[in-house]
Amino acid sequence: MEGMVEWQNRPLDPVYPVVFIDAIHVKIRDGQVANRPIYMAMAVTCEGHRDILGIWAGDGGEGAKYWLHVLTELRNRGVATC
Repeated sequence: MEGMVEWQNRPLDPVYPVVFIDAIHVKIRDGQVANRPIYMAMAVTCEGHRDILGIWAGDGGEGAKYWLHVLTELRNRGVATC
C-alpha cells in the first residue's frame, strides 16, 4: 500500500507534449451497487513513452468540479500550465 501512495504522490515532469484525460463509469459494490466515475490522466513524455499520471475514483456523476480537482492535483505535482 505504501508503494501505491508513493506512486500517487510522485512529482511529475513539468512538460508533456500530449495529455489525455477521460473518465469511465463502472459499477462498484460498496454495500450496494452504484455507478461511479473513474478518472484517468495519461500523458506521452518528451521521449515518447506513455506515463499514467493518475487514477482517481469519483463518488458521484462526472462533473466539472471533480475535473478541477484532478487538474489542480496534476499542477501541484509539477505539471506546468501554459
